[in-house]
Amino acid sequence: MSLEANSEETQMSLSQQHTSSDDDKPKAVVSGQNEIVAQENSQSKENGPTNSNHDQTKGESSSSSSSSSSSLSTSAFVEQEAGTFKEHSGLISHLSESENKALMELRSKLTEAILMNMLLVNRKPNGQEPKSLLAEESARNARVNKEKEQQQQENPRNGESEDKGKSKQSDEEQEKIREIAEAKTVEIDENISLWGVPLLPSKGDKGTDIILLKFLRAREFKVTEAYEMLRNTLQWRKEFKMDSILEEEFGTEYDSVAYTNGEDREGHPVCYNVYGTFADDEMYNKTFGTEEGRQKFLRWRLGLMEKQIQKLYFKPGGVSSLLQINDLNNAPGPSKKDLRLATKQVVQLLQDNYPEFVTRNIFVNVPVWYYAFNALLSPFLTQRTKSKFIFSRPSRVTETLLQYIAAEEIPFQYGGFKRDNDPHFSTQDGVSEISIKVASSETIEIPAPEVGSTLVWDVVVLGWEVNYKEEFVPTDEESYTLIVKKGRKMGWQEGSLRNTFKNKEAGKVVITIDNASFKRKRAIYRYKPKTNSSSSSF
Repeated sequence: MSLEANSEETQMSLSQQHTSSDDDKPKAVVSGQNEIVAQENSQSKENGPTNSNHDQTKGESSSSSSSSSSSLSTSAFVEQEAGTFKEHSGLISHLSESENKALMELRSKLTEAILMNMLLVNRKPNGQEPKSLLAEESARNARVNKEKEQQQQENPRNGESEDKGKSKQSDEEQEKIREIAEAKTVEIDENISLWGVPLLPSKGDKGTDIILLKFLRAREFKVTEAYEMLRNTLQWRKEFKMDSILEEEFGTEYDSVAYTNGEDREGHPVCYNVYGTFADDEMYNKTFGTEEGRQKFLRWRLGLMEKQIQKLYFKPGGVSSLLQINDLNNAPGPSKKDLRLATKQVVQLLQDNYPEFVTRNIFVNVPVWYYAFNALLSPFLTQRTKSKFIFSRPSRVTETLLQYIAAEEIPFQYGGFKRDNDPHFSTQDGVSEISIKVASSETIEIPAPEVGSTLVWDVVVLGWEVNYKEEFVPTDEESYTLIVKKGRKMGWQEGSLRNTFKNKEAGKVVITIDNASFKRKRAIYRYKPKTNSSSSSF
């Protein structure tokens, strides 16, 4: 469901083009190639280094590795906070000198591959490494010459007439080979693209470098490895028919398994992967019980990834990655072999073919057994992928998510304020926060100066474990205080609360939070007059 894809993706977590030249002959191709390489070398000098983040990034990644393993080995309940991963802006000016050099190298290598028709080729059925069309014709040419030499050696007495015949036949074959090579050279696709971004640098699309940097970062700026990863991704997409996957229909049966909902504080689309859906035996067996079901689920999850990518912006400074939330509440355990194998397959595909598309992978409601399962999955993941993992036990879900997502963007089932089709609030309504010290009380006051007004409010205390009550206090001191919500102890399992009240006299709603725990608490809230005249409690 999630996991990259860089992702750079771990659990089931699981989106366009231009025109070409018609009459390029091999010489013209090489000439054009040299011209573009020269142009890129010039750009490389202009876009010189301004910073040196590469060494720092590698150091941070190493630090994350030791910190992650230490955290997981200490205790099953130890929570892993944000790794050292830091998303990059995609601005060329932010690259170090070595990173900029690697980018220019990859641009040059990619240009050559596209113009020489060596980037996308058909695989041999026996699994041999494919060759370019020109390379194949050259090999055929060499074979013809070798056969001619062998025939001359075997039949030295055939005389001059036979030699002339062979020479004539050889000339005809050579001419035919040249015609085939030239015809195929014309078929060069200069408009090859990935996720709607042209890959040929000379097209001038600002998104090209953003895509190339994803592959470079996934391979620690090793140009050859990044190029091979890109090439393999293009081949995989061709074989899996990924460019047409958005046209496929999968129905609505997986809608509750994974979905996109809102954005984080930095504008990344947030994808929620809900593993508890497969606790239902009927759903589990339907999805993983047959090979057909497993393949359908796999293509659906990849299709969802492509839909999410359509929401990204491949321009310098744009948001070009996702935030993944993986909810493990009631998730089937490790004994479910089919789920485990499907998860491993999804993880591998996302990591190999969607580099740097997940800025963070947050696991919430993590059970004890999952730490052991993650240790088994870990060897299949790159260190950069693992540096993006964050684990949160059930009692700290809201607190963890608030580090990355605003309360008004977090669904209410995770302790936030966001509700589907909310008639009272929108994500544009701001929130306020108070701190409650140890062994002290704090109040939230909601004014109600006009008689007959109806108020609505949301409140959540991070980690709860506090005493909580709501009252209406009239302005007239001679009137009685009304209980809106009877005081009681709130456990850590509580989510966000919503309530409403319609006053019959001027006054205010007072919310009292008494912190008897040994830890400082944070309360987040918002309120406003209701937009309709009805009143009810939630």
